[in-house]
Amino acid sequence: MREVILDTETTGLKPEDGNRVIEIGCIELIDRHLTENTFHCYLNPDRDIEGGAFKVHGLSRSFLSDKQRFPDIRHELLDFIGDATMVIHNAPFDLAFLDAEFLRIDKSKKNPLLKNKVIDSLVLARKLHPGQRNSLDALSKRYEINSYDRSLHGALLDARILADVYLRMTGGQVNLSLSSSDGSARDEERSHDMSPYSPKAKLILKRASESEVGLHEKWNKSYLKI
Repeated sequence: MREVILDTETTGLKPEDGNRVIEIGCIELIDRHLTENTFHCYLNPDRDIEGGAFKVHGLSRSFLSDKQRFPDIRHELLDFIGDATMVIHNAPFDLAFLDAEFLRIDKSKKNPLLKNKVIDSLVLARKLHPGQRNSLDALSKRYEINSYDRSLHGALLDARILADVYLRMTGGQVNLSLSSSDGSARDEERSHDMSPYSPKAKLILKRASESEVGLHEKWNKSYLKI
């Protein structure tokens, strides 16, 4: 199963006001494991950045002035996403901006991403944590994902954090505590609140003994009347 975690940064809050996508970050999950395959780009919006948006992501018009425009990267973006399920936090926001970008290219064609299945992690979080704050920042604190610098938001950074949050939300909570030979807990082997699907989780393989294998074969022959 292939999933793509997607996040965008924009010039403002509403695409209908002419606001544009200025950064896209995507991270790939294969069978719920993070891969090293990512997509990231900054985009020239050909317009100013609203003050509130700039305070969030810190991307200025001067920084973006020499970057590619959305039509230049759309094929690469579509190739990366392919037919994967997209995981987006507050999906209507990002999808509305992407819809507007595709419509600027050709108003007669729908957003090609509309064919993809979308999981809105905000909707999922609200079901799991009703009545609580479910922003990405709040969820990262709730699931103790605190190894990232959140002084400014960025699309690729937020996608990486969302990947961790999504795996925790959908994979359950597992606490592992292994002990050393003297019985003391080994902190380096401890995984707090870790999904078993996390790439950091260590699976323990225990092989059957010869006697156990013999008993199993005996049971099989008796059950199957071989």
